[in-house]
Amino acid sequence: MPLEIVTIPCLSDNYAFLAHDAESGNTALIDAPEAGPILAELENRGWTLSHVLLTHHHFDHVDGLPAILEKHPAKVIGAAADAHRLPPLDQQVAEGDQFEIGGEPVQVMDVSGHTVGHVAFYMPQSSVVFTADSLMALGCGRLFEGTAPQMWASLSKLAALPDDTLVCSGHEYTQSNGKFALTVDPDNTALLERVADIARARAANEPTVPSSLALEKATNPFLRATDPAIQAHLGMENADPAAVFAEIRARKDRF
Repeated sequence: MPLEIVTIPCLSDNYAFLAHDAESGNTALIDAPEAGPILAELENRGWTLSHVLLTHHHFDHVDGLPAILEKHPAKVIGAAADAHRLPPLDQQVAEGDQFEIGGEPVQVMDVSGHTVGHVAFYMPQSSVVFTADSLMALGCGRLFEGTAPQMWASLSKLAALPDDTLVCSGHEYTQSNGKFALTVDPDNTALLERVADIARARAANEPTVPSSLALEKATNPFLRATDPAIQAHLGMENADPAAVFAEIRARKDRF
């Protein structure tokens, strides 16, 4: 039975997630931007936190942790490469490592680029990946620490997951990401439809996260650096995809 996934809005535009296994009662929190909404959701559902999975060290993904652990002394798991700047970890993990939440395997993926040491957590039985600020809805994280080739490699790794994978990313940036995407992929009908869907969702104050990997592959320009139409639009026909990605990321930074 797949894990139950709950999306929790935090701060002004962050998301945290709960992944709950009904059989064992295990509940994992992915990232801790802010304690209040997360503690309220746990109390509302009568769930007890068993694990906390941290994707990267930025304050808007970890600052809520101390207050959460006071009420839910859960096992904290994060990247060994980031351990020196994450909150204290009970378990340090790296690319290729695996652990379990309620009998469900959790695979660790190094998705460095936004930061060096950023990890994603992939749960194949539940077809869900928690990507935080690596692959985002219609976007990707700004390259604060890593390089464009590094981020392109990370995104390519995520894009290789099954199309039906649910992508749980860290921010509500989708509407602005859509406006940018149209500047590099203006004739993409799937993108035009998605932008209209996003506008309707946001007008109703509904989250646009999570999204499906199939939808990201069809519409997210940061996954589409190999697409001939985007390459042609950028004047980069047959260019190295990492270079095309770098150009798209640079344009987004200026957008």
